[in-house]
Amino acid sequence: MLNLASMLEHTARHDPGREAVVQGSTRMTYAEVDATANRAANLLTDLGLARGDRVALSCPNRLEFPVLYYGILKAGGVVVPLNVMLRPREIAYHLADSGARFFFCHTAPDAPVAAAEVAEAVAAAPACERLFFITDDQAPSPVPDVASLSTALAAQGETFESVCPPETDTAVILYTSGTTGSPKGAELTHANMAFNALTCHRTIEARRDDVHLVVLPLFHSFGQTIQMNATFGLGGRMVLMPRFESGEVLRTLARESVTVFAGVPTMYWRLLEEPLDEPTRTAVAARLRMALSGGAALAVEIAHRFRTAFGVDIHEGYGLSETSPMVTFQSPGRAPKPGSVGGPVWGVEMRLIDASWADVPDGEPGELAVRGHNVMKGYHHRPEETAAVLRDGWFRTGDIARQDADGDYILIDRAKDLIIRGGYNIYPRELEEALLTHPGVSLAAVVGVPHPVHGEEVKAYVIPRHGARLAEADLRSWCKDTMAAYKYPRLFEFREELPMTASGKILKRELR
Repeated sequence: MLNLASMLEHTARHDPGREAVVQGSTRMTYAEVDATANRAANLLTDLGLARGDRVALSCPNRLEFPVLYYGILKAGGVVVPLNVMLRPREIAYHLADSGARFFFCHTAPDAPVAAAEVAEAVAAAPACERLFFITDDQAPSPVPDVASLSTALAAQGETFESVCPPETDTAVILYTSGTTGSPKGAELTHANMAFNALTCHRTIEARRDDVHLVVLPLFHSFGQTIQMNATFGLGGRMVLMPRFESGEVLRTLARESVTVFAGVPTMYWRLLEEPLDEPTRTAVAARLRMALSGGAALAVEIAHRFRTAFGVDIHEGYGLSETSPMVTFQSPGRAPKPGSVGGPVWGVEMRLIDASWADVPDGEPGELAVRGHNVMKGYHHRPEETAAVLRDGWFRTGDIARQDADGDYILIDRAKDLIIRGGYNIYPRELEEALLTHPGVSLAAVVGVPHPVHGEEVKAYVIPRHGARLAEADLRSWCKDTMAAYKYPRLFEFREELPMTASGKILKRELR
């Protein structure tokens, strides 16, 4: 019997006055977070929530996210975190697909979707019985007949005896990005999520006095497990930022004496592009002891530049929504190995396989397969798609990697991003790494585009560095001298920005 909410409850019981979470000028202790989560659990129980009922939550990095997340779990519900950037049609899809009975949704005048549109999306999802709006500064609900969260919680008590389900019960349904079709909900159990959070403590050598700056969206598995659940379980402090703004991130790192920062590679790139005064840089470097990267492959050049700027190595890991998410990590006890994501964390096994699930020969690239306490139960209500990726406990990830002589894994690329030009396999990440060494290139993304003769042609989207003068012919010539003839980009497009997800991953499907 296990409830993921114990990550909060244990610390609240043993150290209730300890500061748990900060958002702007507002600070809450573990006792206050736990008491407010109990109010949410009482609200859901009064509404008739049964064990296993799904409850959707759309909220940026605000105090309400952990309060509602743990409140839903305490009541025996399943949390369905939704991307805050979803449009009304997408909201309706996720509510209907998950079968969520209740929906907590943040709304504000500048929200991506108007409150009235959210209400219409809920009306289109037959299973969803009630909508509650999370409003700024406890403002009233903007839609008649829809309660605000603050009003709903005010009438509830601050004590609650949490439901203790079997550890194999689903705790969270995380939706994939839908890059290869409609988004699928990965069902993660209480054991999946709790073990992954506890494994994170061990793997990154977390400390009780750590201060985490949380700019990764909490609706995403990286921020949810490796920062929120892991930090609450150990008793650390989280500083929440609702959106990533590089200048404000740097100022907050200094002001709050942050010791741990986690981000995706494009966040580190933006931090390095931000003009920085020496007092702020010195203050950040004095306290920051660990930087974590995941979500996509980290370019070696970015890791080197960050080390030079702040004196801190970026330790890279690898994971997916379907694996709770942590699979591998570069041990803090070893110097980071550029390009490597390390080896499997405690309790996890890995293999490199081919299309028929057979192991590939030593030294050859293959698709990563994972087995362990972190692997999901399956995709919600999708038995055929679950069977395609799960076999005998092994989950095939869709990521191509190779293993080096030390047993560490080197990510090569996503299988779906592979470019086949004239019969040759080309891995975009290799070309992106090379492009970032050009003095005029700030960021690059490489994709394959249709070609009548070669099948696909290699195209590079490039953001130039500030003040750099890049000519397409010159960059093509440089690539021709730097890369093999069959693989260098023939096509270029210069841009001021690239399309990205809410968590900062480059959306290559849009570039294609």
